[in-house]
Amino acid sequence: MDIFSWFTWFGGLAFFLYGMNIMSEGLERQSGNSLSALLEKMTSNPIKGVLLGAAVTAVIQSSSATTVMVVGFVNSGIMKLRQALSIIMGANIGTTITAWFLSLISIDSGNIWVKLLKPSSFSPIIAVVGIFLFMFTKSQRKRDIGAICLGFALLMFGMDTMSDAVAPLSDMPEFANLLLMFQNPLLGLLMGMVMTAVIQSSSASVGILQALTISGAVTYGAAIPIILGQNIGTCVTAMLSSIGTNKNARRAALGHLFFNIIGAAIFMVAFYGAHAIIRFDFFDQPLEAFHVAIIHSIFNVTCTLVLLPFLGALEKLVCTILKDEPQAADAEIELLDERLLEAPGVGLAQAEKRAVEMGAMGRESLQLSFDLMSKYDKHKAETIETNEDRIDTYEDRLGTYLVKLSGRSLSATDSRHVSKILHTISDFERIGDHTCNLLNSARELHEKKLSFSEPAIADLQVLQRAVEDIMELSLKAFETEDIRYAVQVEPMEEVIDVLCDDMKNRHIDRMQRGLCSLEKGFIYLDVLTNLERISDHCSNLAVCIIELQHDRFETHEYMNKLKSSGSAGSAQYMAMYEEFLRKYPLS
Repeated sequence: MDIFSWFTWFGGLAFFLYGMNIMSEGLERQSGNSLSALLEKMTSNPIKGVLLGAAVTAVIQSSSATTVMVVGFVNSGIMKLRQALSIIMGANIGTTITAWFLSLISIDSGNIWVKLLKPSSFSPIIAVVGIFLFMFTKSQRKRDIGAICLGFALLMFGMDTMSDAVAPLSDMPEFANLLLMFQNPLLGLLMGMVMTAVIQSSSASVGILQALTISGAVTYGAAIPIILGQNIGTCVTAMLSSIGTNKNARRAALGHLFFNIIGAAIFMVAFYGAHAIIRFDFFDQPLEAFHVAIIHSIFNVTCTLVLLPFLGALEKLVCTILKDEPQAADAEIELLDERLLEAPGVGLAQAEKRAVEMGAMGRESLQLSFDLMSKYDKHKAETIETNEDRIDTYEDRLGTYLVKLSGRSLSATDSRHVSKILHTISDFERIGDHTCNLLNSARELHEKKLSFSEPAIADLQVLQRAVEDIMELSLKAFETEDIRYAVQVEPMEEVIDVLCDDMKNRHIDRMQRGLCSLEKGFIYLDVLTNLERISDHCSNLAVCIIELQHDRFETHEYMNKLKSSGSAGSAQYMAMYEEFLRKYPLS
């Protein structure tokens, strides 16, 4: 094997790793949100956790990505440690799917149907389909599918290239002697760990081992400890991702490491113990690529079956090593875990949840501020102020997080969702500001021992009901992206504007007739102004959802079209406007 053969081998390795990367990214973009939803719906049933971890990893073709997601979920408080450990066990099973795909390379038969299963036969066709979808279609979904096909074709081409390059090694006694070193279980285990830790992908390192089997010099005795070490080496990614996380997230990463170390130790003791007694005939025989896939699967499935009943003991072990520390009373779960940026679909799902939480806090503060108008309560006032501080923090961190997320490889749908959140978090923040203004008005009434007149209170109750309803509609529209909710917001907002104008005129008339003092009048007008501003921001939220359906955010253009006479939209708008006018009458 000359220097040019080594160049060829490294070139094949480059194609192999790059193909695996772009295939995984394409799969992630197409399934990120759905996988996130599945992971978050996990129950405490460990068997479901194992099955789910295996399914998710089989889909995205990366156990590292799954474990990083899980560490992020635990760090964000979305998932409990025991749930995380069961999913991690399943991820080890799911990652074996890649080895089975790669084992197709060793198929050798004259039968045409069998030859069609060989990657060199079908990967060119997949590459042609992929390049067509990627270059000549406008749909982002089809382009992602094209990227997946291209990634798979590159992966198989790289595997083929590496296999062809190492074929001459079968005639080199030096290479055979080198591999004999790895029949020492500890050296083989170390080799597998180091190789996988460097590449940070057990699937890739198993693929490299499968390519080396083409030389015919890799024996069972050399391959088995390397495969066991590869499972331990893949833990490096999760361990690195846990740096800077909370205690439970670090425990999840440590649990992943211990699971693989304990599993490898049990498997090695059982296998080499049996070999010492029975002397396996196949131990010194060369193995093929599909044999590597079989060993990889047997090891991971067996380890999971053996250790799953001891999931509680594994949890206690990591909790004993990483003991709980006293936390400050105001300590709270990290808002957004940047480790989830490695899985953009999952990271986006978390960002959307936080945006929904912003809206929920604003709604709570709005209701509390209404309560304070009639009866001041110090604890409710403190809740509004706490919500406002949290909303401000959410806006700052969400904005930073989404800017980072937008720099990742996103599907068209995910890109739209990023734009939606970026366009709306400022509205949530402003709603929080206005609820604080309402709190200040209620506090001023309380401190000065003032109260509005009965007619003013009656009018205010009608407006409060309308603002509560528009807030509820806009939040439903934002959370569900249901146009049926969104289209009702703007006509209701215009009704609220009309109510505010009428109430201002009526209150000014009361002041002029001496039924209300000037001091109370200013407070009342401030309350009306803030409620009107809240409805304006609710309108912004709804319009954003409507425009999202058209892949644009031209708010003013939409509003002009909506209110232009003669259009179908205008007739629907006027019908809802008239209905809301009747629903919120002033006495």
